[in-house]
Amino acid sequence: METPPASRGVGLNRFPRVMGMRSGYDPAEVDALIGRIESTLGRGMPTVEPVTADDVRRATFRAKRGGYVETAVDFALEAFVVALETQAKRPVRLAMAEPTGEMLREEWFETQAARVERVAFRPGRMGTGYNEDEIDAFLDRIVATLRGTTDFPVTAKEVRAAKFSTVLFRSGYLIADVDSFLAGIADVLEQRR
Repeated sequence: METPPASRGVGLNRFPRVMGMRSGYDPAEVDALIGRIESTLGRGMPTVEPVTADDVRRATFRAKRGGYVETAVDFALEAFVVALETQAKRPVRLAMAEPTGEMLREEWFETQAARVERVAFRPGRMGTGYNEDEIDAFLDRIVATLRGTTDFPVTAKEVRAAKFSTVLFRSGYLIADVDSFLAGIADVLEQRR
């Protein structure tokens, strides 16, 4: 599995760049926001400016020739929104004995399970990508885990360590999209204890 954007260091090319003379998101602005997100999630350098899920949803970036591919950045930011919402909901775990707290918690996990069921990955580039059957089966296990309907739940650690076979010259899922999505889902699964 490729390294998800969340674990790459600041200053690296976190996302693919647009080709030729086209414009994409300004890499410096994207990297700065992701640095703040990682810090808020406790993964990077401490920051005096934590970021919220709503801040990420409202984020805009200047266009820059040779910048980051917009769809790749947008996809990763969606996963970060989930991670930030997960972190914001962590105090709910302390109130699990209260019926309303548990009900809200279960509704949130159901929302996440439905999100996994709806995800649509772009096709791999140039005839390469992750094996679709493997990814679909793995996502089914994640949905069952989020809904609490399996005797063999998937852990966040398993998601982060997962390896998938790649296909050549037939349809497969874009590797970067899958890795980015699973990074966010691993953060969600941290709460399913």
